[in-house]
Amino acid sequence: MDNRDQVKAFLSSRRAKITPERAGLHGPSRNRRVPGLRRSEVADLAGVSVEYYAQLERGNLSGVSDSVLDALARALQLDEAERAHLAELARAAGPAARTRRRKPPAQQVRPAVQRILDGMTEVPALVNNGRLDVVAANSLARALFAPMFDDPSGPAGRPANHARFNFLDPRARDFWLDWETTADDSVAILRAAAGRDPYDKALTDLVGELCTRSDDFRARWAAHDVRLHRTGLKHIHHPVVGDLHLAYEVMELPADPGLTLTGFSAEAGSPSDDALRLLASWAATHRPADALATPDQP
Repeated sequence: MDNRDQVKAFLSSRRAKITPERAGLHGPSRNRRVPGLRRSEVADLAGVSVEYYAQLERGNLSGVSDSVLDALARALQLDEAERAHLAELARAAGPAARTRRRKPPAQQVRPAVQRILDGMTEVPALVNNGRLDVVAANSLARALFAPMFDDPSGPAGRPANHARFNFLDPRARDFWLDWETTADDSVAILRAAAGRDPYDKALTDLVGELCTRSDDFRARWAAHDVRLHRTGLKHIHHPVVGDLHLAYEVMELPADPGLTLTGFSAEAGSPSDDALRLLASWAATHRPADALATPDQP
């Protein structure tokens, strides 16, 4: 993925989303040949010359100051995730980023982290990298996400991957009660990862595979949307225990840059809490793959 292409597409797509009315501009809006704002209007709002903004939107963020990035973010009304993405794109555009590559995220967790996961017997928990590969998981998470861990496609030994499951496995649309939202989230996470390191070959290969095999992924990837994925709810239809509505929390592992731990929980005494306890009991005596052949319980 080329950084300049990413910058150009991101800035132009954000500009297209801001109407003159939303930007507080007044005057006739008929005969506009572009959706959203004109380049000259963004330049005025950001306090830079039209020529300079045109240079930025052509993909050249190398050497851009933080004050200019802040002015662009205000002019384009970027949210927190979009501001962070713009900053990452600017960092990746600098000469240092080309010569000093980021260390690739670890492909396995340290033993201490795995022991913590294994000790969380009542909480599904897993560790992901920025490409949404599952690097580690406890037994309850493997039972919860049994269809994803049983990926019939691809070479043996390839890690389970949330995005590949969501877009290439037809079971995902039954597994996720809110598939559209989940699909949007996974693409937005990958887009943010691409901004941090456009030279990640494994990520480029994954995106290429998904763009080639999934129209749904390709359309979302072209939108250049990013979002933060820190906390929220996941709505799941599990093949063994039925519907679960689980809160999730995403926590970075500071000692392992690029890895995050995600834990899932249900409100005490809720039907989802009962279902999660039932799943824990079931997982103690079954292999996760057994869930795929087990009919839904009433």
